[in-house]
Amino acid sequence: MDKEIYDKDLKEKIKERITGKVDVQLGKNGLTDAFINEVKTRLEKHGVVKIRVLKSFRKTYSDDIDAIAREIAERTNSRVYEVRGFTIMLIKEK
Repeated sequence: MDKEIYDKDLKEKIKERITGKVDVQLGKNGLTDAFINEVKTRLEKHGVVKIRVLKSFRKTYSDDIDAIAREIAERTNSRVYEVRGFTIMLIKEK
């Protein structure tokens, strides 16, 4: 969230994701290996991934959304671009 993005292609992809649909939903199963692998795959393919944290996950997980975003970013070798409400935007770390 603190670094400026200079890559023009990446900026366009981020704009598309912000206005577009959610890529992955984080639900009651939580941060499973399958979820992490799906996020990694989408990051490799698109460079940007948009994750919606569902209510079913928030009921069972006590940490705040920022902590969840940092954990996902750490496990996927990516960077948190933005957390807005219950939506997390990650970008691929170079």
